[in-house]
Amino acid sequence: MDLTLCSVLFLLHAVTVKCSPGPLVDVVVDRYDVPKVCPREVQTEDFIRYHFNGTFHVDGKKFDSSHDRGKAFISQVGLGRLITGMDRGLLGMCVNERRSITIPPHLAYGSIGTGGVIPPDAVLVYDVLLLDIWNADDKVEIRTLSKPASCNRTTAGSDFVRYHYNGTLLSGAAFDSSYERNKTYDTYVGQGYLIKGMDEGLLGMCVGERRIIIVPPFLAYGENGSGTKIPPQATLVFEVLLVDLFNPKDDLIVEVKGVPEGCTRKTVDGDYIRYHYNGTFQDGTAFDSSYQRNSTYNTYIGMGYVIRGMDKALQGLCIGEKRRIIVPPHLAYGEDGVGDLIPSSAVLVFDIHVIDFHNPKDPVDIKVTHKPQECSMTSEVDDWIQYRYNCSLMDGTLLYSSDQYDSPSITTLGANTVIPGLEKGLSGMCVGERREVIIPPHWGHGENGAGEVPRSAVLFFELELVNLQKGVPEGYMFVWLGDVPSQLFPAMDLNGDKVVPLEEFSDFIMFQVKEGKGRLRPGFDASSIIKDMFNNQDRNADGKIVEDELKVQVEQESEQVRRDEL
Repeated sequence: MDLTLCSVLFLLHAVTVKCSPGPLVDVVVDRYDVPKVCPREVQTEDFIRYHFNGTFHVDGKKFDSSHDRGKAFISQVGLGRLITGMDRGLLGMCVNERRSITIPPHLAYGSIGTGGVIPPDAVLVYDVLLLDIWNADDKVEIRTLSKPASCNRTTAGSDFVRYHYNGTLLSGAAFDSSYERNKTYDTYVGQGYLIKGMDEGLLGMCVGERRIIIVPPFLAYGENGSGTKIPPQATLVFEVLLVDLFNPKDDLIVEVKGVPEGCTRKTVDGDYIRYHYNGTFQDGTAFDSSYQRNSTYNTYIGMGYVIRGMDKALQGLCIGEKRRIIVPPHLAYGEDGVGDLIPSSAVLVFDIHVIDFHNPKDPVDIKVTHKPQECSMTSEVDDWIQYRYNCSLMDGTLLYSSDQYDSPSITTLGANTVIPGLEKGLSGMCVGERREVIIPPHWGHGENGAGEVPRSAVLFFELELVNLQKGVPEGYMFVWLGDVPSQLFPAMDLNGDKVVPLEEFSDFIMFQVKEGKGRLRPGFDASSIIKDMFNNQDRNADGKIVEDELKVQVEQESEQVRRDEL
């Protein structure tokens, strides 16, 4: 066979080409498709997995093909398990490289041939695609792609992890992906639930870290492979994103982010709390937020209305305090999760801000911040008062203020015109006195709230009593403060002419008020009240009161509950 070929000599993976006419004396390698990136080349004693087509050089006729068998060929290089020409021709090859290897007879099957398939003195041509390389000394290879700036904890044996991954063969052929299922892979590390190489490759990872994990076949599925997508003796490449991490022995983690000064009371079991929160997973993905709903989360503490971890974390809090609470799954929603919102076995991170809390047994809390030295008269039921106020939530949010109006607010105590807690806070005050009053919701607007007042809100009032007029009982417009004159009509008839017109009646009543002997109902126009009183006594509506009209009125009222002032 007279062929003119180029012989190739291999030395330390460098290729020297020497062209000479005559018989082929060494293998000829044509690297016709070489990948741009080649992190590893075939060396002696490496194991390889490759596809090939074998043809005769003389006529191109095919004598063998791994493609036809549908199964890649696996062997070790350089130890005589292959014909000498292939041992040489495969050296220096990269995964995904295609090359043509031409082998002279003395480096193939020589002058004898083999099995009736290869004739004597045949020059063979192998068209090879390299799919995989590994060595018995290989270890799991880890390449970190990205890592969060802060990493307080890394994976260790017996931890439970949730991670996303893309799985490929060394050739880049994909065999699996958690992303396609839109669900993390969840498992224990170091407990034998994973292939050995993955158990090792996941150690030391931070939540949010991305890494490439390259697992040699003997630390993966070995000679058996797995299913139809992972062939025998396949090196596996995993691109992993660690989403979550915890240990079954983990307890609640509470990080105090801020505590207001002057905290005199902390939450205990049985308290009712209102708080805002942002809920995220450990990788920062948000799953819920009270801020987005513009409504606090309201619940009782220690009564099982929230997950166990939150019930525990809500104890010992001050109003206005901020905390980060990390809740392991066994203190949250466990293996079940919550629908599409909370995945199975998810660690939950809550950043909370306490708005207020109270206990259903709480009274109105009154603190006097200023009291005048002279305080001879204090507010009580039926009194007419004027007062200034600021009404806020316990986090300082101002809801209402009397400063928003032209004059102070007015009310009559006991008339049910203000919430019970404010009524209590305004009682017993001197003019000029200032108070801070904390009103729990059962003394305020209750579970329903009102206007700008949220449901179950504790209210904080700053009060100042501006004016106080002593009142009269409900239904009365005037009351005597001392003994009623024994001869009432003569006392009213100031000029002694036996008739009392409106003007004379008015002078009489105003004189009683001035002398402190009587009191008009506060908060109303005095002249209007006196005119109503006069009309009530003027039975025949002739514009004057005579003694007989007054007697008839008094006699009638003695037979029923007295409602008339005179």
